[in-house]
Amino acid sequence: MDTRASLSILLLLFGISQASPLMEQMFEGVFVSEPETIDITTRILDTNNGSSEVLIEGDLVFPKTRNALYCLNNNCFWKKNSNNVVEVPYIVSAEFSNSDKSVIANAMSAFHAKTCIRFVARSSQTDYISIENKDGCYSSLGRTGGKQVVSLNRRGCVYTGIAEHELNHALGFYHEHTRSDRDKYVQINWENLSADMSYNFEKQNTNNQNTPYDYGSIMHYGRTAFAIQPGLETITPIPDATVEIGQRQGLSNIDILRINKLYGC
Repeated sequence: MDTRASLSILLLLFGISQASPLMEQMFEGVFVSEPETIDITTRILDTNNGSSEVLIEGDLVFPKTRNALYCLNNNCFWKKNSNNVVEVPYIVSAEFSNSDKSVIANAMSAFHAKTCIRFVARSSQTDYISIENKDGCYSSLGRTGGKQVVSLNRRGCVYTGIAEHELNHALGFYHEHTRSDRDKYVQINWENLSADMSYNFEKQNTNNQNTPYDYGSIMHYGRTAFAIQPGLETITPIPDATVEIGQRQGLSNIDILRINKLYGC
C-alpha cells in the first residue's frame, strides 16, 4: 500500500472517530424516546418545579373561584345537553406545534371513545378550557366558570397520559391517593416527606361512587412523590407492596367507569 493510500485511510478513520460522538449526540437528541420507567409523578413534578402558580397536590391550581374542591352543587361540573353529551368547549394555544396538537387530540379521543364527554372547539361559550404552554403541567379542579387554563408545558407535559391526567382534573377528579378511604389501600410514609410537603397527601372528602380503589388510575401518583431524597418511597401499596402505581399510559377502566357514573353517561 503506497503512502498516499495509507494517509487517506488514516484521515478517514480520524474523521469517523471525531464524527461519532456528534452523530451519537444528534441521535440522542432527536430519536431516543423517553424512558418508560419515568412515572407520571416524576414527569409532572419535575416540570412544575419553580412554577409561578400556587399548586396543591403537585398540579392542582389553588382555588380562586368556584372549584370542585369545595363544590356545594353541580355548578362545578360540565353540563349534559339534550343529546346526553357533555360538551367541554376548549381552545388550544398557537404556541403548540402540529405534533403537540396531535398528542392533545389523542388524549381527548380517549374520553370520546368510552365516555359521553366531548371536547369541542369553542365558539362563543362563556365557560371553556384554554390549553396553554405555561410553566408546568396543571389544571384547576372541575368547571370553574369563564376561561380556565389547563397548562401543558411543551418541555415536559405534552404526553398523552399527562394530557389525560390534567383534562380529568378539569372534569372534577381528584388524585386517587388522596381519596377518603386511601388508608385501607396505601401507606403514606410520612417520615420520607418534609413537613412543608405533607399537605400534598391530605385526604379529601371525595365521592368515590362505590368504585374500588384503583392502583392503576391515571390519577394515581407514583411511589416517590415529594420524597425528601430521590428513590425514597412516600406511597406504598398495602397489603401487596409490589403493586404497580403511577402509570401514565392512559385512562384505566375504573377511571372511565367513574367519569360515566359522575356524568350519567
